[in-house]
Amino acid sequence: MASLRTISVTRFMAAPPATIFDLLADPRKHSLFDGSGTVTGVKDAPVRLALGSTFSMDMKMKLGYVTRNRVVVFEENRSIAWHHVARFIWRYDLEEVEGGTNVTESFDYNRPWGFAIEWFKFPDRNRVAMDATLERLESIVTA
Repeated sequence: MASLRTISVTRFMAAPPATIFDLLADPRKHSLFDGSGTVTGVKDAPVRLALGSTFSMDMKMKLGYVTRNRVVVFEENRSIAWHHVARFIWRYDLEEVEGGTNVTESFDYNRPWGFAIEWFKFPDRNRVAMDATLERLESIVTA
């Protein structure tokens, strides 16, 4: 059953899935392609993520803070997802197609407290940020 509280954006990139996945699996690079402007750097993370990995990111949304995330999906060159303490899930799915890859970024906030995300209008902001993220990601992997 699909989540009632999920938003997603898909973009075609003229790059192979492995190139894109390598960037997504390196938390030290996340601030380079983050379109929200909230990810400022890595605090503590492995060089490459794997299923069950934890990593902490320096963030800023008016004030600085740190998120601790856990990788909950890891399928090499296909899918990667993580959540923070609220268990909202950020996910990237890669589908190889002729000439490149369709990349889908999604945000699942289907938790009982997910209503707060809607109340603060985050789905609209997240959709704009996701468009910007995929645009930045594309510029890196096709450079």
